[in-house]
Amino acid sequence: MNPQLEEGPDPWVLRHSDGTYYLTFTLRDRIELRRSTSLTGLAAAEPKVIWKPEPGGRYSYNLWAPELHRLDDKWYIYYTANDGAGGDDTRRICVLEQAAADPLEDGWIFKGAVNTAYPGLDGTVFRHRGELYFFYSGYGYFPDYGSAIYGARMVNPWTIQSPDVLISAPTADWEKQGGMAINEGPVFLERNGRIHLIFSASATWSDDYCLGMNSIRETEDLLDPSAWEKHQGAVFAKHPANRVFAPGHNSFTISSDGKEDWIVYHAYSYSEREQSRETGSKRSMRIQKFRWNADGTSDFGVPCPAGKAFPVPSGEYRTD
Repeated sequence: MNPQLEEGPDPWVLRHSDGTYYLTFTLRDRIELRRSTSLTGLAAAEPKVIWKPEPGGRYSYNLWAPELHRLDDKWYIYYTANDGAGGDDTRRICVLEQAAADPLEDGWIFKGAVNTAYPGLDGTVFRHRGELYFFYSGYGYFPDYGSAIYGARMVNPWTIQSPDVLISAPTADWEKQGGMAINEGPVFLERNGRIHLIFSASATWSDDYCLGMNSIRETEDLLDPSAWEKHQGAVFAKHPANRVFAPGHNSFTISSDGKEDWIVYHAYSYSEREQSRETGSKRSMRIQKFRWNADGTSDFGVPCPAGKAFPVPSGEYRTD
């Protein structure tokens, strides 16, 4: 049942090729990894701190949105950080590298900040047709909007080799709730001959923080803005009747047997107004299965209510 974790903002789940699941999420002063043989086992898995930067460094503070990726037989973590003194204009996406087979081993190396054209956050990578791409939420258009999604081609997992291209900007009302026009948290979902770029929209503190979607044919150039089509309206949004508000900043994974698709996301259990009265209201980590429409697009449904049991992912066995 949801929440899986009462506190787990910006959750990132990766299922490795050996069937192992890994989880990491925002902790601000360190990066932890959890490992489990099942998706639902991650919540109870023992966390291990794999990176804690030395205080005083240029990118040592406010560590957000870590993502674990396996590229070219090495492990990489992309995370957001700043200098602790400045604001959004000092925020960058940093990269850690690990050459060991086990990402929980020691030996993570700081490779530096990705050379993006703009300060930003929420970096992710995607390999397509032999090329590695980096997409992130950049702050290049202050004060018109808070952030937008940019993309670029990489020469290696920590270096961009092409100009940053504006892919998605918050221009619609549903992307401007909570007093901020925001597109952030990009993540890729590929299926049925199309590539979907799922992103979070509006201010994260707003009840109306939600997921949007841009889509492109897999034969198109990912850095051609005109080839992307933005879905009109949110594809995953609040559901007050189920006591779920501000669902967003997600990742995707599959069930243990590979037969089901699952979305991992964070949300609030209280509305904006209630949060002001509820001590300790946190963004909690949640999971749920999603399906595909006949036209090949994803159907995320509505957020599952908290406290209600649902079938475990296919291939798992309930232990409670």
